[in-house]
Amino acid sequence: MEHTIDWYIKKGVSKKMAEYFIKGRRKIAYVQPNNDFTLLLTFDNGEKRIFNVKPLIKKNTVFETLLDWNKFKQVYLDSDGTVCWDKDSSVDSNIFWNNKIDLSTDSLYIESLPLKC
Repeated sequence: MEHTIDWYIKKGVSKKMAEYFIKGRRKIAYVQPNNDFTLLLTFDNGEKRIFNVKPLIKKNTVFETLLDWNKFKQVYLDSDGTVCWDKDSSVDSNIFWNNKIDLSTDSLYIESLPLKC
């Protein structure tokens, strides 16, 4: 059974997210940190988008550590294709999952802006 936008909305999903699900979920193929604390995201369809991480980076949050540019630029895609940073680089996040700071691929797509070439 194919779902409609209305079906998703009735389940509590925003219209923007419902439209995204209807078109088909995307996967991130590549992530690149930028000096302005944005991420250049390349999706599996070749689309490039920019996500601004700055609004998330606040004191007393899990993102606080990313105020340090050297930490921010250590962004990577984990084995599931999720954008991540390790809280402690000496800890293996594949073993200790709670060492990761991660961002939802779906949310990154929805909240990012298309790169204008």
